Amino acid sequence: MWGIGVAVYFVAVIFRTSLGVAGLDAVERFHINASALSTFSILQVLVYAGMQIPVGLMVDRLGTKKVLTLGVVLFTVGQLGFALSPSYGTALAARALLGCGDAMTFISVLRLGTRWFPARRGPMIAQVAALFGMAGNLVSTIFISRTLGSLGWATTFAGSALAGVLVLVLLLLFLKDHPEGHEPPPAEHAGAAYVRRQIAASWREPGTRLGMWVHFTTQFPAMFFLLLWGMPFLVEAQGLSRAVAGELLTLIVLSNMVVGLVYGQVIARHHAARVPLALGTVGATALVWVAIVLYPGDHAPMALLITLCAVLGACGPASMIGFDFARPANPPERQGTASGIVNMGGFTASMTTLLAVGVLLDATGDNYRIAFSSVFVLQAAGIAQILRLRSRTARRERERLVASRVEAVHVPV
Repeated sequence: MWGIGVAVYFVAVIFRTSLGVAGLDAVERFHINASALSTFSILQVLVYAGMQIPVGLMVDRLGTKKVLTLGVVLFTVGQLGFALSPSYGTALAARALLGCGDAMTFISVLRLGTRWFPARRGPMIAQVAALFGMAGNLVSTIFISRTLGSLGWATTFAGSALAGVLVLVLLLLFLKDHPEGHEPPPAEHAGAAYVRRQIAASWREPGTRLGMWVHFTTQFPAMFFLLLWGMPFLVEAQGLSRAVAGELLTLIVLSNMVVGLVYGQVIARHHAARVPLALGTVGATALVWVAIVLYPGDHAPMALLITLCAVLGACGPASMIGFDFARPANPPERQGTASGIVNMGGFTASMTTLLAVGVLLDATGDNYRIAFSSVFVLQAAGIAQILRLRSRTARRERERLVASRVEAVHVPV
């Protein structure tokens, strides 16, 4: 069951990241500048981020299968529409539709994992789900980048949309929300008061807010690089061929997959490692980013670019740590809502960076050093919030652990 959900997420990530290797082609096809190009990804991420809390509420209310079905239909139509768009405006609308469908996948997969696996496997299951998502990114960087050159824009994107049809059939025929005999309690009647209570109760938990800021701070450096600006930076600013640039983007994906397995195992065994791993990833990312921005030559050496891509690969697994703070802080009936709040963090940061880089590139005559320096502003803001919330979250988790042990003790009357 979980594998079907993961297959849906795998396809969603292929569609989400396909523009990352087609940015230069999009500039030629639609005759646009850097700011207009960034608008594609900004709109897509804006819709994605804005949908997170509504989707979380939908998952809690309707269940996984219904939400995933709607998501697959939307992102498949969006990908097909992007393939056939005759103008910049229609292509924008198609990416917005794709972002809406994509927004319904990951939270649904997380919810599916909590229904089909014991709680102790939560960190590992989340990391493996993210790993399959990065495998979808790998498909984009290897196959879509190659077929664009040989088959062209329309054939490449329309052909990839067939994958959405395939997972839709699997979903409708085989997916179940939960094992037999483990039905969740009936959902409360939806309404404005119910929605407010769900959101407010999730937000009151410091674990939810800490999870959101961890996701915010760790995810966006790799996301904006893979989603749009990595290929133009490596080709235009660093003078690499598109083939070599594609190999470096592939390295990010491979690094992500390896680090994800390591982080999942470490956190499953040592819960206290969550904050150190998150902050360590942010620190390593900032350090290598400084080296790229301040390198005195016109082109950074290949060893430094390889290091950058290897370190960026740790950003995705580190962002998954955010869900490991929100999960124990919220009961099962709020898991979707809390996950939506967390997931909104990284995509909000990614959207902000996509916009900032595009605007700064146009304003500075394509100076990537200045444009990429915007990363440090968001990292500083996120680190401040993580440090502010970590002790409060740890205290709440200790209180819950003590309370659960007390409740587990039977005292004879």
